[in-house]
Amino acid sequence: MVLDLLRRHRRAGDDCDHIVTVPRRGGYANRSKMQHRVMAAPTTGLEAFVPTTNRFWQFPQHGHAAAAATGAARVAPGDDVAALQTAASLENLAVQTYQMALTLPFIGGPQAKPEVKMFTERTMMQHTEHAAAFNAAARRLGGKPQTGPDPKYAEVVRQALPTIKTPEDAVGLAITLEDVAAQTYAKDVGLVSTAELRQLFASVAGVESMHKAVLLTVQALLKANQPQLVARPPQIAELPSTAGSVGFPDAFHSTAMAAPVEEGAVR
Repeated sequence: MVLDLLRRHRRAGDDCDHIVTVPRRGGYANRSKMQHRVMAAPTTGLEAFVPTTNRFWQFPQHGHAAAAATGAARVAPGDDVAALQTAASLENLAVQTYQMALTLPFIGGPQAKPEVKMFTERTMMQHTEHAAAFNAAARRLGGKPQTGPDPKYAEVVRQALPTIKTPEDAVGLAITLEDVAAQTYAKDVGLVSTAELRQLFASVAGVESMHKAVLLTVQALLKANQPQLVARPPQIAELPSTAGSVGFPDAFHSTAMAAPVEEGAVR
């Protein structure tokens, strides 16, 4: 259902761990208030997937890398702000959607499995941090922060919400949003004009892919009518043989559903 809506919107409308860094004049720097949680060593159950520790990758702090002029495939430096604003809009939409999901009895209410509620809360928190990082980078480049959701995918979510009746429905919508975000950022890595911005987009793309992988695994267990296996510690002996691979079905990251650079830009 969600993918059908997504494809229809694309046809109708298109012309076409870790710490994120925040640019400052003269260079990029880590910001202590934007620490990002990276994966700890896998332990048990969903703990193996949900980031729980704060660490920094040490990024260069002195000077911008020279903008790479590699032809028409790379956006103009002025469009870096638009790319950051669009990224923030996707993160804002993800936060709103996870907030909505937590109001559902089977995600955040009395019927919810603790593991599912924990994953939803932590993932929403990470999306909040991503939005803050993208907006901070946009401000440092002279742009305005984007506080609204991506307009195209907000409509996809709006149309999908009335169809969410089960945990599997909610997981399917979350997978779509995580996939769109990951594809967008993977594509933006090749479009933005500085090494620091490429590092930012690549860093966040990896986390969105991790979210998607966890959700795909949960979705597979729900489809197999085995929700009891979404648990910690995991019941290894009872997991289906596909549990170890269903979360990463593709050898290469598609960008077919990537949002255009200007899609969520501040007008």
